[in-house]
Amino acid sequence: MAERRTIRTDYLARVEGEGAMSVRLRDGVVEDVELRIFEPPRFFEALLRGRSFLESPDITARICGICPVAYQMSAVQAMEDLCGVAVPEPIRRLRRILYCGEWIESHALHVYMLHAPDFLGYEGAVELARDDSAAVERGLALKRTGNEVMRLIGGREIHPVNVRVGGFYRAPTRRELRTLIEPLERAREQALETVRWTAGFEFPEREVECDLVALSEPGDYAIERGRIRSSGGLDIRAGEYDEHFVEEHVERSNALHSRLQDGGTYLCGPLARFTLNGDRLSPLALEAAREAGVEPPCRDAFRSIVVRSVELVYACDEALRLIEAYEEPDAPAVEVEPVAGTGYGVTEAPRGLLYHRYRVDADGTILDAKIVPPTSQNQLAIEDDLRGVVGRYADLADEELRVLCEQTIRNYDPCISCATHFLTLEVERT
Repeated sequence: MAERRTIRTDYLARVEGEGAMSVRLRDGVVEDVELRIFEPPRFFEALLRGRSFLESPDITARICGICPVAYQMSAVQAMEDLCGVAVPEPIRRLRRILYCGEWIESHALHVYMLHAPDFLGYEGAVELARDDSAAVERGLALKRTGNEVMRLIGGREIHPVNVRVGGFYRAPTRRELRTLIEPLERAREQALETVRWTAGFEFPEREVECDLVALSEPGDYAIERGRIRSSGGLDIRAGEYDEHFVEEHVERSNALHSRLQDGGTYLCGPLARFTLNGDRLSPLALEAAREAGVEPPCRDAFRSIVVRSVELVYACDEALRLIEAYEEPDAPAVEVEPVAGTGYGVTEAPRGLLYHRYRVDADGTILDAKIVPPTSQNQLAIEDDLRGVVGRYADLADEELRVLCEQTIRNYDPCISCATHFLTLEVERT
């Protein structure tokens, strides 16, 4: 008689949002894996309709408390694309520094508070702090520095209020910006230590097989601009996104699933960025990666924590470089007059590609909006990875398999609703 085994995890405190996962096995073979997102829809795309195009950065920032800058930057980029406006270089650089601040605080949060406990055998960061308070304090210090950058440039660290279409409401003075140099230099050393620390973890063997997709920009490790490239040869501008990527609704999830137009699964985020653009990291970040034993291409999902740590080094390094070269703009923003049509914006949120599309009328009223966050793009890749992990480690006891499945999900730092809630895990064995 076949034996049925079910595993449930009713509370997972180290992902953002409400979701569930079920795994079914028959005779040790994986029959089905589903990642279900039951976070209630929040209808931001509908909320944008009827609002002024100038309101887009303030409204979209509220989508996420961890990566609001990403939403703002994709929104303003789309509106400026539509209106044919190119912001002056000092404003673009200031935006990049702000984005670096978000990468620092988000990556530090993920590495230290959400993911590292998996590798070290702890329930969470609180338990880790009891044995290694220095590590957790280092993570908190890194996050504080990222928040400082966001607060100085964005006006506050959560849902910044200084970003506008065309630039900023106020540009910091060179003197103000240079107050960030000392904390960023400390953060850079802490980031280097983070790379060394995570490189010492033990990693299960697992490589991602799907296409990797990221922005690419000559001479830069792409963050706030670039063309969309893939490991499969794709090379397109933001306005061509809808011709190559499709979203579909599946019954088990309130979040849309994304695929390539040909039906293929793809992954965006740190592994994709590092694989496609790793040669454009700063020399210090590249050296840290080599010493940690990761070099592009890197498809090891479990070593994504090391790659995020390398990006921490880069974000600190890049912010310092830009601050040293900063020249105050003649004006904090350029005026942007509305134009009827469709605008496109895409940037690299900490978790990966973030695409915005807006249709606007001649008065500047938003008629339609489409926002594709990285986690919805990564859902199918996460399911595929879970299928591979469960198949490879099906002989583990239920509790060990449950822990490994949760760790696999956290490899991708999924942001389901930007708030910590529940994940239910079911494993059914027949």
